[in-house]
Amino acid sequence: MKKLFAALIFAVLPAIAFANTGQGPELEEVDIDLADKAALQDGARTFANYCMGCHSAKFQRYERVADDLGIPHDLMLSNLIFTGAKIGDLMKIGMQPADAKNWFGAAPPDLTLVARVRGNDWLYNYLRGFYEDPARPWGVNNKVFPNVGMPNVLVGLQGRQVVGCKQVQIVEHGKKQFDPLTGTPLTHEACDQLTVLPKTGALTEEQFDEKVKNLVTFLAYSANPVKLEHQRIGTYVLLYLAFFFVFAYLLKREYWKDVH
Repeated sequence: MKKLFAALIFAVLPAIAFANTGQGPELEEVDIDLADKAALQDGARTFANYCMGCHSAKFQRYERVADDLGIPHDLMLSNLIFTGAKIGDLMKIGMQPADAKNWFGAAPPDLTLVARVRGNDWLYNYLRGFYEDPARPWGVNNKVFPNVGMPNVLVGLQGRQVVGCKQVQIVEHGKKQFDPLTGTPLTHEACDQLTVLPKTGALTEEQFDEKVKNLVTFLAYSANPVKLEHQRIGTYVLLYLAFFFVFAYLLKREYWKDVH
């Protein structure tokens, strides 16, 4: 009886986990292209300059990243490595876990596999979801990850973002709504919207979104550096199986032609 009960629990757990994925804010989808070398290079630059002060990518090597992304080793050493590490070293940081726990309450996680754990859409919305909140220790909160314990390191690029009211287009069943007579978008006032204060950031909203997308592209690559290679090999395997199937079918028909 106990074994049966345990089996039922394990059977129900995936369903519970699946149900929980529907909770939280709606995530805007982001289209990631791992073949876009320019986006990957820009994402690697953003990661090195803004993320690696606290977060490591200790399952990656600088040399592998440089080779995969088409970055010459001398440029990698002079522009993306700030710790005196060698080109063949792992992408670790100098911050000690004990110090990090003192400053942030918990040691910042390694980000090598974060895209595989969280997903590209979650990361894209999280990095764009910081807003000012004086009640928090670092003065910011996050719409995707409430009560986050991390400062908004991209605020200089994005600008100061606050929660406020603005007109947003009505969406029903995933479709944007328009006035049937004039064709103009139907809107309503929503007071939980994020708004960047004008002239407080170095980038425009479109430029910042592109910068974050490139960063997520790099994190997606980091989580699975051989994904494109696997897809290429998989295509060849499927073509081989399709080609082999023709001969297997002809051989089968030849063997069975006299069987009644």
